[in-house]
Amino acid sequence: MNSHPLPYYLGCPSWSENAWRESLYPESARPNDFLALYAQVFNAVEGNTTFYARPSPVIVQRWAQSLPETFRFTAKFHRDISHGGDLRQQLHAAEDFIQLLAPLGQRVAPLWLQLPASFGPARLAELVSFIDAIERPLAVEVRHLAFFAKGDEERMLNRLLLDRGVERICLDPRALFSCVSTDPAVLHAQSKKPKVPPRPAALTQFPQVRFIGHPLLQANDPFLVPWVEKVAGWIEEGRTPYVFLHTPDNLQAPDLARRFHQQLMARLPGLPPLATLQREPVAQQLGLL
Repeated sequence: MNSHPLPYYLGCPSWSENAWRESLYPESARPNDFLALYAQVFNAVEGNTTFYARPSPVIVQRWAQSLPETFRFTAKFHRDISHGGDLRQQLHAAEDFIQLLAPLGQRVAPLWLQLPASFGPARLAELVSFIDAIERPLAVEVRHLAFFAKGDEERMLNRLLLDRGVERICLDPRALFSCVSTDPAVLHAQSKKPKVPPRPAALTQFPQVRFIGHPLLQANDPFLVPWVEKVAGWIEEGRTPYVFLHTPDNLQAPDLARRFHQQLMARLPGLPPLATLQREPVAQQLGLL
């Protein structure tokens, strides 16, 4: 594990890809070991898994045992909470969700609330009530186009989040949508991700960035350049950004995250490199097998 802590959080949308044995994990790694191995390289992960399914208490305990206290798991509220109608009617379910994840302790920071595209300005009162009731570190992702129009509705959203110490999650899908491809993974990703402009809000000390990448790693570089500068600037201001990097099928997400970090190292001299997992048993490397 890297003995020098990073001044920011870096990760991928998940940790459980079997295909990562080709690039990140040892070939012999067992799926139950993936999270602990992942946490030796990256210090954060998007909690997308909790958006689609609530984990069992046994699994949450296993996660807690696999992760150092300094790791951050941005658990996303289950979709039946964020997409299930009036947020004020979801408070009991939200509290149950928080209690389910309690064994993770401070690692769950912030919680993520991903709102649907149908959640518009007329529903901001619901969001205020939800935030005030949760009383936990929270970040919110919006997808309604009114919140990207630079008008009164967007200013109102930003103000209510700022006043409550809640971060606005910035989604940047430009690299993904720059790709012209017939590849099913690309087409699926383009059909699922909202085509919205990035909003690097930094309303708190912990800006949140989701970068949705192009399947060709080098094609992401023009889109990464401004993020390298933005993230470096936040770090120099004393903020602690969270940066998560995706690729269309996420098979190359660790490679893209490492690529971003290498570019950030060039911008911030002294930034330590990411740890590298041992890809073969020591005995094999020494020619003893």
